[in-house]
Amino acid sequence: MVYDIVSFDLDGTLVDTAAEIAEAANRALGMHGVARRPTAEITHLIGDGSRQLMLKLLARLYLEQPALADTVRAEAVLKSFEHDLNTTIGSMCAPYAGAHEALMRLREAGVRIACVTNKELRHARRVLEATRLDSLFELVVGGDSLPHKKPHASVLRHVVETLDGDTRRAAHVGDSSTDMDAARNAGVAVWAVPYGYNSGVPIADSQPQRIFPGLMQVADFVLAGERAFSVEARTLR
Repeated sequence: MVYDIVSFDLDGTLVDTAAEIAEAANRALGMHGVARRPTAEITHLIGDGSRQLMLKLLARLYLEQPALADTVRAEAVLKSFEHDLNTTIGSMCAPYAGAHEALMRLREAGVRIACVTNKELRHARRVLEATRLDSLFELVVGGDSLPHKKPHASVLRHVVETLDGDTRRAAHVGDSSTDMDAARNAGVAVWAVPYGYNSGVPIADSQPQRIFPGLMQVADFVLAGERAFSVEARTLR
């Protein structure tokens, strides 16, 4: 199988952003007199964009400490969180091993690559710029770029249409059940990496079609298909 288009999730797939997101969340809580929460707890909430992350975290706090609902207003905390994200985003993130090289290899081979995240577009671009991955993508789609976000089928179909491709020759790589559902819903290949966030649940539970140890192995697989296709084409001539 030859793949013309490969899209990648951002947080937990290409870049480890958990530390800076958790720091922003804890700074926001601190501004409203709430004690810091463990980074691991906040990491498990990553995946649906910053607003949803903070709302989920607040919901937990209100369940644990019902009195907080009377003194800590969700919209006020969300406003603080947005301010703190603007300070922390791009300051504590790091690309996963092989990210730059894998993307470069795919791009140089003519594979069209996109970054598709539920993170707000402005924040996604800052992370990509901070990790020097921004120039490698033809298309970046954020959680606020389209009427819907992952796992809605329209998101990855938009990527395929924008890059003039075919869903049968496209794949999406992610670290969470949201990514697996997004790929299945759009009719593209469902690929995963085993690290990342996914609420602490093994990605195998989401039944991806393939699980790659890392990003370099994704590139190896795609490019092996390209080479096989080239050999076959020359033989047929």
